[in-house]
Amino acid sequence: MEANTMRAVEITSYGAPDVLRMGVRPMPVAAEGEVLIRVAASGINRPDVLQRKGHYAPPPGASDLPGLEVAGVIVAGDEAAMGKAGFKLGDRVCALVAGGGYASFCAAPVEQCLPVPAGFSDVQAAALPETFFTVWSNVFDRGALQPGETLLVQGGSSGIGVTAIQLAKAWGATVIVTAGSDAKCDDCLKLGADHAINYKTQDFAAEVQRITAGEGVNVILDMVAGSYVAREVQCLAPDGRLVIIAVQGGVKAEFDAGLVLRKRLTVTGSTLRPRSVAFKAAIAEALKRNVWPLLESGKVRPAIYREFDAADAAQAHALMESSQHTGKIVLTWET
Repeated sequence: MEANTMRAVEITSYGAPDVLRMGVRPMPVAAEGEVLIRVAASGINRPDVLQRKGHYAPPPGASDLPGLEVAGVIVAGDEAAMGKAGFKLGDRVCALVAGGGYASFCAAPVEQCLPVPAGFSDVQAAALPETFFTVWSNVFDRGALQPGETLLVQGGSSGIGVTAIQLAKAWGATVIVTAGSDAKCDDCLKLGADHAINYKTQDFAAEVQRITAGEGVNVILDMVAGSYVAREVQCLAPDGRLVIIAVQGGVKAEFDAGLVLRKRLTVTGSTLRPRSVAFKAAIAEALKRNVWPLLESGKVRPAIYREFDAADAAQAHALMESSQHTGKIVLTWET
């Protein structure tokens, strides 16, 4: 390759996984407040699949390349911003980005970078940013989960799910999850979940009522929406909080608004990708303070299901869409 170019996984057209192809792009240049990372590993997330299908456009100004999280080494950047954040050239970092993560080099706001936890590989570090930023922002900030409360995670075997299980348990909460097979339920229990419900063979709302002796749960993390919302409102305890972060079951929902009133419920939701650098920087600080010690102590660990060479990104997406995995799928780059 020519100087100042890089390998990158491009979306050649919208469609099935095989539209992902390895190409050559100009290397990005770190702008003010940014660093340039030589990428060793890139995490794969459900929004990448939606972008590949043409359903989730990057926010204005972001790279058109997919990829929301990377890990690697800082090779250039705004030295003043780096110094203020406690970074220097050569530091190993992981970063949350708004796009461009499927590439051998990636520019990232320095405030969205975190040090690779002690003892972590690049693959482990690349599995952290998207799910940990998302779970912290939605379960702990928006959902205000407290020690002693009960959390219901819809999709406990997903990357988001396995992160939510571990963080909520570390926080002192009881965790109930749903998953699509008995094997996935077992995986979630091994990760620390207290109860796992196979939503294909059991009514999760009835099971929640049984498990909680009719009291309900305090917080629900929902990636489904659609018809789930009505049952989730029934599952919530008084003053419960429903946090919607994806709409895999559809954007429309009908539910008993009277229950919302009588039980003083909060129904909320958010998307992280279009939020400001300042918003994401505040989450990064909270993670560094509250979660990074848990990672370095081994109390919380990323659950890596499989690694793929970046040239095999199409295979990685096919696996993601099959939903056969529990935990994270990661691409690796030769460095």
